[in-house]
Amino acid sequence: MMRQGLRRQQRCVSTARAAMQQIVRNELAGIKEAGTFKKERVIVTPQRNVVKVSGSDQPVINFCANNYLGLSDHPAVKQAAADALNTHGFGMSSVRFICGTQDLHIALEKKISSFLGTEDTILYPSCFDANAGIFECLLTADDAIISDSLNHASIIDGVRLCKAERHRYNHLDMDNLEEILKSTQHKRVRMIATDGVFSMDGDVAPLDRICKLAAEYNALVFVDDAHATGVFGPSGKGTPAHFNVVDQVDIVNSTLGKALGGASGGFSSGVQEFVDLLRQRSRPYLFSNAVAPPVAAGSLKAIELLEEDPSILSQLQENTSVFRTEMKAAGFKISGNDACAIAPVMLMDAKIAGAFAEKMLAQGIYVIAFSFPVVPKGQARIRVQLSAAHTAQDVRRLVDAFKEVKSEMNL
Repeated sequence: MMRQGLRRQQRCVSTARAAMQQIVRNELAGIKEAGTFKKERVIVTPQRNVVKVSGSDQPVINFCANNYLGLSDHPAVKQAAADALNTHGFGMSSVRFICGTQDLHIALEKKISSFLGTEDTILYPSCFDANAGIFECLLTADDAIISDSLNHASIIDGVRLCKAERHRYNHLDMDNLEEILKSTQHKRVRMIATDGVFSMDGDVAPLDRICKLAAEYNALVFVDDAHATGVFGPSGKGTPAHFNVVDQVDIVNSTLGKALGGASGGFSSGVQEFVDLLRQRSRPYLFSNAVAPPVAAGSLKAIELLEEDPSILSQLQENTSVFRTEMKAAGFKISGNDACAIAPVMLMDAKIAGAFAEKMLAQGIYVIAFSFPVVPKGQARIRVQLSAAHTAQDVRRLVDAFKEVKSEMNL
């Protein structure tokens, strides 16, 4: 009888699995038919301006990494990580509050706070985790969260975890934001949430106007500055510094996985009491391993390098200006802020964007097409990301390749 019961249970499991497998196959087929199926290219070299991709003997120039300052393979960053590996070990095997806090973590948190001009900082395994942990911790059903409609997916997911009343304002639309602020005056707390630099569009949030509205309608301001920390504003201190509103932004979430060495790790930085509560209640912090010691040390060194020589930003700014100017002159539509190193080349059609990116690879240029669901339907693009590591010749080759493929595809 036991064997018969087990066989019946196995048949039920197998039937359920087979049904789900067919559902997923149909979903995958639909993704491929729409031209939005994502394939991963395999890099076989360190992350730098020129890389090699598995299956190809020729190096390609990489214009799709978040390596804005070219620090991912910087000798000093690698050496700091190697030294920490020897002195502090590979990993902590613990969350922070049990036995996962080293002096490196404290030093990095203090360095970030000093760099950004905030009161305190708390580290997370990623900025995604930081965004997942903040809203649920700070906001209740008595509050309202007011979010830009094009905010990053991690903000959207973080907001879903909290019980606050949710509102979205049209992208960068300050009139719409003000309307919502007026309509939520009865709530205990109102928090405005926005990206500093929008990763898919290269737009920059008008934090000066947002902070002015926040002051007028008694709201908090949260900024995800993942694509701005180390890149935007004076000395790379981000969008709050760019708009001179550091003291008016209550929480900045950002990452160590882009400009600041590019390994992993994220953080929340801001008002002391907010950070104190996150240490007590933020679930991704309480239930995730501490940032690995080599990553903490390498990230610390990356910030030190930027502080010692902010001129590294000059090359990035020059590359950005040249690319955007030359591409517009060639008839391409480039979205976003002209000072932003994220430069989306708008092609609209997903299949065209995918084919364009493949032809660019054949030209020795590594770029990726983005389409739904990463961006809205009908707004497919190739997102170009400039780096301080790119040479003037790299940027010239990029523009020439875009022109050639455009001609080849009769666009």
